[in-house]
Amino acid sequence: MAGEPNQFVIYKDMQDDWRWRLFAANAEKIAESGEGYKNRVDCIHGVRLVAATATKADIWDGATKQWI
Repeated sequence: MAGEPNQFVIYKDMQDDWRWRLFAANAEKIAESGEGYKNRVDCIHGVRLVAATATKADIWDGATKQWI
């Protein structure tokens, strides 16, 4: 399953590493892992870290040099 709204998708890449992608409500890809993982469990752990952190992350506006 790929390109589904509001979900992470894990998959194997061409180097046989695990990776993840995050899809928005409109099914557009909005983020992906910056690295491949040798173990599936490590990839899932990376997804869980991103999911937990994203809801608490502050936003820095580089143009105005302010937190928003």
